[in-house]
Amino acid sequence: MMRIWGDERGNSLIEMALVTPVLATLLVGTVDLSRSYSTKLQVEQAAQHTIELIQVSDYKTTNNSVYQAEAQTAAGTGSAATVNSWLECNADGVHLDYDTGTCANATDPYARYVQVTVSQSFTPLFGTRFFPGANSNGTVTVRATAGVRTQ
Repeated sequence: MMRIWGDERGNSLIEMALVTPVLATLLVGTVDLSRSYSTKLQVEQAAQHTIELIQVSDYKTTNNSVYQAEAQTAAGTGSAATVNSWLECNADGVHLDYDTGTCANATDPYARYVQVTVSQSFTPLFGTRFFPGANSNGTVTVRATAGVRTQ
C-alpha cells in the first residue's frame, strides 16, 4: 500500500484536468474579445466611410436614405444606420431643421452638421444577459457615431 501511496505518475494528468477548464475559458474569452473588437472597428469604419461620402458629395437631406443604405452595406448584415442633420445657431446647442431652419438673429454665427450612427448586434460565443451592456437575449449592440460640419 505504501508503494501506491508514493506513486506520482498520474499527478500531471490530474493537474492538467484541473487547469484545462481555466485555459479553455481564457481562450474563448480572448476569441470573443477579438471578435467584438473587429466588429467595433467594422462599424466605426462604416460610419467614417459614410461621412467621407457626404464630404465629397453635395450633401442634400433628400439623399439620407442613400447614405443610410451605404452605411448598412459597409457595416455588414444585420446592421442599422441613421443619418441626422441639423442647423445650429450661435453654438447654443439648439438643433433646427437643416434645410428650412433660420437663426433668430441674422448676425449670429451658424453651422450645419451631419451625423451618421451605425449599430450592429454582436453575439458572443457564450452570451449571457448578465454581461455588462448585454441585451436580454445575450447579444451586445455595438454602436459608432461619426459627424462632420458641412457649412
